[in-house]
Amino acid sequence: MTSLPSSPSNVRIDAWLWAIRAYKTRSAATTACRAGHVRINGNPVKASQSVIVGDTIRVRQPGFERILEVRRLLAKRVGAEAASHCFTDHTPARPAAPALGLPQRDRGTGRPTKKDRRDMQKLKGE
Repeated sequence: MTSLPSSPSNVRIDAWLWAIRAYKTRSAATTACRAGHVRINGNPVKASQSVIVGDTIRVRQPGFERILEVRRLLAKRVGAEAASHCFTDHTPARPAAPALGLPQRDRGTGRPTKKDRRDMQKLKGE
């Protein structure tokens, strides 16, 4: 495990989300807070809201919502492995994408013939 810097006593939510690599930039984390995509203990927050150890943070990201519990405060961005020790992820597993059952052609077989195209359309229900 890589060493972590000493824990600060007060950290903004946008800085913490950036430090644990939930967002690529701090401005993206700030924008998410302004848009209402971040909640601490169920309440929407501003970017300047302080985080304390034990808080439950819900972060809405495209397609799913992450539920994180704060275990350690960080003000500076650290490596991914070190950042993973600063929160507990309670996000439920995402369901697998349903298989569509569309026919797949073997690579290199060339362009579909008219009969192949009609068969594919019949399978799709067109």
